[in-house]
Amino acid sequence: MAKHDASKGKLKRKDYEGELRRLQAKLCILQEWIKAKGLRVLVVFEGRDAAGKGGTIRALTERVSPRVFRVVALPAPSDREKSQLYMQRYVTHFPAAGEVVIFDRSWYNRAGVERVMGFATKEQTRKFLAAVPRFERDYLVGGGIVLIKYWLEVNDDEQARRFEARIDDPLRQWKLSPMDLPSRERWFAYSRARDAMLAATDTKDAPWVIVPSDDKRRARLNVLAHFLASIPHKKLPRPKIKLPKRSKKGAYDDAKSLRGRRFIPERY
Repeated sequence: MAKHDASKGKLKRKDYEGELRRLQAKLCILQEWIKAKGLRVLVVFEGRDAAGKGGTIRALTERVSPRVFRVVALPAPSDREKSQLYMQRYVTHFPAAGEVVIFDRSWYNRAGVERVMGFATKEQTRKFLAAVPRFERDYLVGGGIVLIKYWLEVNDDEQARRFEARIDDPLRQWKLSPMDLPSRERWFAYSRARDAMLAATDTKDAPWVIVPSDDKRRARLNVLAHFLASIPHKKLPRPKIKLPKRSKKGAYDDAKSLRGRRFIPERY
């Protein structure tokens, strides 16, 4: 596993935006390959609270089609879902041919927040960690799905700074979930849960990729570059597109026909 070089410092916005655009253009090429080849890609984003999962997922998806790249962020399970098999509500969102499904938190909730916050028993957690490697090997990877698992890791000081920014900024307060503040108190409990999860589920068939995310910009670029490299592909030829001329058949003053309709107030 490659080590994180903390000596690089923060990445400048201009450098970040230029490289982001370049990588996102490559994602559009990959998207066409995935559609043409009927690939099924499943991406899992996990990590500490405030580690930057949401921003990284936005960087990955903002320039591609939502019909191909689909983000799944499930709410807390309903009473009915609690009575189902644990994996049941996740499986229904798995990709079909030509799709990339991105889980913003996933079935690994059982190994993290559910374990730490007491929503799952020790026996449930033990069974989960024992079963998941077989499930991923036999039914996901063995079934032809490309599975990529990212763990975003932020240090203690940076997590505290981001939480404080959320508390003070009304534009960020919505990001504070009921689990965020308790996660600060239980830092080492989450560390132990992470370590147990990695020990049990970081396998040859479905490895975890650790993403240092103290610098959000570097983290996003590193994830995009890794994702592109994880799926061998090439640029497909595209037919030349020519914009057709507007037909004069049935022509009329269509702008005039809107007069008297209700228009939005022009405040800007």
